[in-house]
Amino acid sequence: MENWVTVMPASKLAAGSISKNKLGDNSLLLIKSGEAIYALLNQCPHLGCAMHTGELSGYILKCPCHDWLFDIRNGQFITAPEIKIPTFATKVENGEILVNMGGEN
Repeated sequence: MENWVTVMPASKLAAGSISKNKLGDNSLLLIKSGEAIYALLNQCPHLGCAMHTGELSGYILKCPCHDWLFDIRNGQFITAPEIKIPTFATKVENGEILVNMGGEN
């Protein structure tokens, strides 16, 4: 099921940056790496720590609470891929970033 929601202008998200956004009851991260834009839930699956203050290195986001490492492309915890941060599809239309809130990737 698709439910595309406009989040922010694409011009406001710089490469290598993390943007925290509130969509309904969800806090989401938008992360731009190269030309790709990734959307993840702003919550570590370990103890629920907010990920927006985490450290980004390439495609790896480090949880600020316990140093767990996650791949922003698929949300997987590097050490145990079965543990994931929910991710959502993104697209850019008319200069705006849209996120599909209809289901996880």
